[in-house]
Amino acid sequence: MRPVCRLITGAALSCALAVPADAQRRNSGHRSTPPDSTILPPPTVAAPIAIGGAPFAWIDDASLLPAGAMSVTLSTLVWQGADLTEVEMPVTNIAVGVTPRVQVGAIVPYVIGSSDPTGVLGGLGTTFVSAKVAILTGAPSGVKLTVAPTLEILGPGTVQTLTTGTSPVQFGLPVSLEIGTRAGKVVASGGFFSDGVWFAGGGVGGQITPRLGVSVVFSRAWSTDAISAVVHSRNDLTGTAAVALTTRFALFASLGTTIATADQDGAGTTVSGGVLLFLAPVTKR
Repeated sequence: MRPVCRLITGAALSCALAVPADAQRRNSGHRSTPPDSTILPPPTVAAPIAIGGAPFAWIDDASLLPAGAMSVTLSTLVWQGADLTEVEMPVTNIAVGVTPRVQVGAIVPYVIGSSDPTGVLGGLGTTFVSAKVAILTGAPSGVKLTVAPTLEILGPGTVQTLTTGTSPVQFGLPVSLEIGTRAGKVVASGGFFSDGVWFAGGGVGGQITPRLGVSVVFSRAWSTDAISAVVHSRNDLTGTAAVALTTRFALFASLGTTIATADQDGAGTTVSGGVLLFLAPVTKR
C-alpha cells in the first residue's frame, strides 16, 4: 500500500494528537478557560503525521515511521468555548524515523492573539518534544506496544499562570497499544505527567476507500488539586478524516467536542485541518 494511504489508517487514529492550545485569558472576565490554561492536557485533534507517526499524542497508535523517513504537517486549530475563541496558525508537526524502533518528533504551535483586552494572548505556544520507542513491533502476534518519553516546554503565556516554584518544563510518559491490520485497527493509550495529570483513552480507525481513512477517538484527562482535593477532568470525543491526494501528500480534518466537562476545565468544540507531506527514505537498488 502506498505510504500516504497507509498513514491514513494509522495516522487518522494516531492523528488524534494533543496539540497545545496555548492562548491564555488576559483576565478573569470570561467564564470559559482555554484548554491549556487549565492543569489538564490540551484537547485531542487530528493531524496525520505518518504511518502512525505522531510526534506527540495523548491517544496514539503504536506504529512508527520507517528509519530515515520524515513527515511534516502544517495545520490550523480553532477552539470555541462558551464565551471565548482561540485560533492557532500554524501548528507545525515534524516526525523523523531514526531507527526501526525509534522515532523522534515535535509540535510547535503559534497562537493568534485577540485585540480584545479580555481575549486570548498570542505568541508561541507550548511545545512538545518526544521520542517514540517500540517495545513490541507486531511480529508475530500482531500486537504493538510503544512508550513515548516527552518534554512539555510551556509557552510564555502559560508560564505567566504558574504558581511560584512550578517548573516551566514537565515530563510525560504516554504508553500506547495497537491491535489490527493495515485496513483497520484498535488502539488504547494511557500515561501521566510530572505535574500530577493522568490520561487514558482509545479509538478505532480504518480505510473507507484506498484514499480515505477515518477514525473516532475518546480520551479522558484528570488531576486532583493537592490543596482543595477538587478533581479536575476533561472528556474529549474526536472524529477524523484524511484523504491521500498522492503518495506523498494528504489533506485532513477533524471535529472534536468535550463531554461532561466544566468550562474551567476547557469545555468546548475543536475544529482542525491541514496538509501533510511525507518524505520516504531513498532506497538503493
